[in-house]
Amino acid sequence: MPGTLVVADEVADAVAAGRPVVALESTILAHGLPRGDNRRAADRIESAVRAGGAVPATIAVLDGAVRVGLGPAELDRLCAGDDIAKLSVRDVGVAVALGMDGATTVASTSALAHRAGIAVFATGGLGGVHREAASTFDVSADLRVLGRTPIVVVCAGVKSILDVGGTLEYLETLSVPVLGYRTDRFPGFYLTDSGFPVPWRIDDARQAAAILLRRRGLGLDDAAVVVANPLPPDRQLDPELHDRTLEQGLALLAAESVSGKDVTPRLLEFFHRSTGGASLRVNLDLVLSNAALAAEIAVALAAQTGPA
Repeated sequence: MPGTLVVADEVADAVAAGRPVVALESTILAHGLPRGDNRRAADRIESAVRAGGAVPATIAVLDGAVRVGLGPAELDRLCAGDDIAKLSVRDVGVAVALGMDGATTVASTSALAHRAGIAVFATGGLGGVHREAASTFDVSADLRVLGRTPIVVVCAGVKSILDVGGTLEYLETLSVPVLGYRTDRFPGFYLTDSGFPVPWRIDDARQAAAILLRRRGLGLDDAAVVVANPLPPDRQLDPELHDRTLEQGLALLAAESVSGKDVTPRLLEFFHRSTGGASLRVNLDLVLSNAALAAEIAVALAAQTGPA
């Protein structure tokens, strides 16, 4: 039906002209950061993209329409709303049909950004294979969508509650290349190093853009390219505090029988409270870093492809 995918004029004009655009998810705003902090973070994240020379396109569902690029009033509403659903790909069509409001995850943001012609997306951390997935079959929809969506995703690895090794194996099965940005180690969201290596290393944004373009040229661009961007060691969460909080958080999830898409927001809330706000600082730092790098990649991609 017409009107269910609404692209902001600034975003549409930039895409049509071949200028750099960076997609941004909205779940971090609606479900990942505390009220008040989330609205300030929204401006800082979009400003980081603009400072890098690209147009930000935060994606959400409002009044039953997918919005690609939000204005200040829409960001206010997203960050203050009490009934903002968390929407993965399977949920978007339902929310649109029912006229609901919702925030997009990594999976749905990737799919909708690609639909709108945007080639670069910045997020915090990916979803992945959950611990005990062999018995629960709990694997994030993020991975399957990345396996079929040709977009560059800049992230800080996967969230530490996950089976990192299993997630990397799953990405390999889906033929999703994983690139470490100026690192040989796969980051672990709050931590600089998850304990696992990355298959490939790049040292500047132009290389990420070139990889996407070469994959297109070879007809091998049927999956995403993941750029893993770690925080510097002096900006990560203290590893001992992280490990202690994670152990306590996992016990809390089990005690409360939290599962599925409710796991991440509940654990992030626990981290923010238990670390006295330290994890909130790290979370915002890594998202801002990813937004800035994504803008560099988008600019490099636009330069290598030329005007539309």
